[in-house]
Amino acid sequence: MTMESSESQKAPLVEHLIELRNRLIVSVLAILIGFLACYGFAEELFTFLVIPLRKVLGPDAKMIYTGLHEAFFTYIKVSFFAGLFLSFPVILSQFWLFVAPGLYKHEKQIFLPFLIITPILFFLGGALAYQFVFPLAFKFFLGFVTPTIEALPSLKEYLSLVIKLIFAFGLVFELPVGLLLLIKAGAISTAGLVAKRKYNIVLAFVAAAILTPPDPFTQVFLAIPIMLMYEISIVIGRRFEANRARAEAEAEAEL
Repeated sequence: MTMESSESQKAPLVEHLIELRNRLIVSVLAILIGFLACYGFAEELFTFLVIPLRKVLGPDAKMIYTGLHEAFFTYIKVSFFAGLFLSFPVILSQFWLFVAPGLYKHEKQIFLPFLIITPILFFLGGALAYQFVFPLAFKFFLGFVTPTIEALPSLKEYLSLVIKLIFAFGLVFELPVGLLLLIKAGAISTAGLVAKRKYNIVLAFVAAAILTPPDPFTQVFLAIPIMLMYEISIVIGRRFEANRARAEAEAEAEL
């Protein structure tokens, strides 16, 4: 191998690394801008997250913080997660612009719809947690209040619980994206998913127990969407497999 050919092979690699760096810089700047924009509304954002708790405790309920820095860092975290959510379309677009040139036309047609629906499904999962799971979970937790035990929710602990549940339900709703991509790629089949259904039901409850607080309500309400997303993946995956088989039959007929 000559020196010129070696340098010509290194040039595309350097160009890809430079492009990757530029895409990462744009993504980080988008997160930073989103964070700064959301920090101006940090109190309103946190108040929005507290609405489900106030419906249970009452509108006059207040929260406490025991560390002098706790309220400040709570607002920082709220602003960061909100900014990350706002900048997510920019991050996905940068990811797409980086990988798209290396994909064939049919691969782009497969991959792009999944890329678009990913943030939508995550939002739906988080909305489900906020609207239905939070009230039930909070009622359960606050059911232990007695005349001698008073509930004094901490800013830090409450935010940690809320973010954990939102991300858990958001990730669960991404399950069809991963499974359908694997089905499209031929790595798995719907027949295999059906055969392993009983094992995956057990795994769904194990995952729910790991991702949620140790109470039966949130665990069941997370396990149910996991199984539902699993079944939806099977139904849609069968359509993918049918379309693939039809296309292969037509290609063989033309030969």
